[in-house]
Amino acid sequence: MFDTLYDWFWWDRIWLPVNLTWADLEDREGRVYAKASHLYVTVPYTFAFLLIRYLFERWIATPLAVSAGIKKRVHLKAQDNPVLERYYITQSRNPAQADIDGLSKKSSLSVRQVLRWFRRRRSQDLPGTLKKFREASWRFVFYLSAFFGGIVALYDKDWFYDTWEVWTGFPKQSMLESQYWYYILEMSFYGSLLLSVAFDVKRKDFKEQIIHHLATLVLLSFSWCVNYIRIGTLVIIVHDASDVLLESAKLFNYAKWEKTCKGLFVLFAFVFMVTRLIIFPFWLIHCTWVYPVHHYPAFFGYYFFNVMLVVLLCLHIFWAYLIVCMIRKFMFGTLTRDERSDNEEEEEGESSLTEEESEDQHKLGNGLAVDEKENKKNMNGDFGCLSPPENISRSKTVY
Repeated sequence: MFDTLYDWFWWDRIWLPVNLTWADLEDREGRVYAKASHLYVTVPYTFAFLLIRYLFERWIATPLAVSAGIKKRVHLKAQDNPVLERYYITQSRNPAQADIDGLSKKSSLSVRQVLRWFRRRRSQDLPGTLKKFREASWRFVFYLSAFFGGIVALYDKDWFYDTWEVWTGFPKQSMLESQYWYYILEMSFYGSLLLSVAFDVKRKDFKEQIIHHLATLVLLSFSWCVNYIRIGTLVIIVHDASDVLLESAKLFNYAKWEKTCKGLFVLFAFVFMVTRLIIFPFWLIHCTWVYPVHHYPAFFGYYFFNVMLVVLLCLHIFWAYLIVCMIRKFMFGTLTRDERSDNEEEEEGESSLTEEESEDQHKLGNGLAVDEKENKKNMNGDFGCLSPPENISRSKTVY
C-alpha cells in the first residue's frame, strides 16, 4: 500500500512535462540537479535557526532594546480563580455586563474585582514592546542578510535581467552552489517561522500568515524538485526587498523614532507595491505562465505552481489594502495602530484608567466601552509583518 502511494505521488506526469522522467534529472555530464532527498537537510537547519534566534534575541536584541529605552513591562498577575479563568478561556476575554454580574455571584467577588481580574488577565497575555522588538530585530537581520546574499548570488546571472532566460535549456539546468544555499537557508528560515508562529506575537492576520508560510514551503519544495530553481530565486529576492524595510520601520517605531519610522514605512509601502503588485504578477507570474509553454506542453505541475503563485498574489493584495489604509491615516489623520494588530497595546490603554473609571465605562457600554478603550492604541503599536511573511508574507515564496 505504501509503495503504491509512493509511486503515485512521484509519478512523472504529475511533476514533469511530457517526455521527461526523473531519469532526465540524474546527475551526468558535469550537471548537478536538485533532488528531493536534499530537502531533509532543512530539518536540522530549521532547529538551528530557532537556536540562533534564541541566542540572538537574548544576547543581542535585548541589550539593543534596552539601549533604545525599551524595557520589559511587569504585569500584575491575576489571582487564581477557576470560575473566571474558565470563562476567559472558553467564552470571552471581554464579558458583557450581564455576564459580569453572573460571574460576580459565582466567584463571590464584587463587580469591580471581576473587572480588575479580567483587566489583569488580558494584560498577562499581551506581548510587550520588548518582545516585539526582539522578534522584529531577528527578522530584520535575516531579511537583510538574505537580500544581499541573493544579490551576490544573482547579479551576474542572465535570468536576473531577462526572465526569458529562466527557461533556456530547461530542465537540464545545473544547480549552482549559491542557489543550493540560498534555497536551503530560506526554507529553513520559513520552517522556523512556521514552528514559532504559535509563540510569536499573534495578529489579526494570523491565518493569512500560516497560509503564507505553508505556501512558501510548498512552492519552494516543489520548485526545488522539478528544477524551477531559477524562477524560485527571483521570487525569493523580490519578496525580501520589502521585508527588510518593513522590519526596520517596526524597530524604529518601537524605539519611538516616529519620523524615521514613518519615512521607512512610506518607502516600504512604495517598494511593496512595486515588487509585489507589479514585478511579481507582470514579470514573474507572466514568466511562469506564458514562457514555459513555448518549451513544453502544460502539465499538472505547471498549473499547480501557477495557482499557488496566484494565491500569494491574493495575499499581497490583502496586505496592500491594509497598507493603503495606514498610508491614508498618514495623509489625512493620525496613525494610532497597525491595521493587523490584535489589541497588542491593550494594557497601556487600561493602565491609564482608575478602577472606578473602568467600571463606569463598562456599565455605560454594556461591556463595549472597555473594548473601545482597549482598541485605541498609541504609536507604540507596530506595523506588523505584512509578508509572508512574517508575508509579508510573512508570506516570499515561491512564495
